[in-house]
Amino acid sequence: MNTKTKDMLLIALFAALTAVGAFIRIPVPFIPFTLQFFFCAFAGLLLGAKAGMLSQLLYVAVGLAGIPVFTQGGGIGYVMQPSFGYLLGLIPAAYAIGAVIERQKKPTYFGISVSVLTGLIILYLIGVPYLYAIYNFILKDAKSIQWAVKVGFLTFIGGDIVKTVIVSFLAYRVMPIIKGQYGSD
Repeated sequence: MNTKTKDMLLIALFAALTAVGAFIRIPVPFIPFTLQFFFCAFAGLLLGAKAGMLSQLLYVAVGLAGIPVFTQGGGIGYVMQPSFGYLLGLIPAAYAIGAVIERQKKPTYFGISVSVLTGLIILYLIGVPYLYAIYNFILKDAKSIQWAVKVGFLTFIGGDIVKTVIVSFLAYRVMPIIKGQYGSD
């Protein structure tokens, strides 16, 4: 199988895994706790910056096209959901995770964790302001920035740190096997 075909298949696979992650969720008020970021992080770590980003872009595009791959469905109207900023954040988060890991000659557990945390920070930097903006300007339900930080960040950071530890550990164990088996093609 040539590299381009393999890359396309892996991009599609990680888009599908992220969709599956949307349905593995713990319901909490305002924004559901899901495993989307878990698979986004793996995409960045295992596919690299460009392909990882493309997998998340494909995921978001499929959802916006109307395929119900988001936690509450799909379609272009989903951009009005307060949680949509986190979906948008998956795209640059995967890129950043891949970019940080690509700079490491031999990734360590710490280096992998730094990569994932970089992506997580980007996810929150996009998701929290989007949450605030939708509530205040679209839904006309006045909320403070402190509320948005509490609901969109503080509620989830503990679980996201746990996901970061798990994905970093798994990637640390899997990456040498994948790199050894497939090389850098």
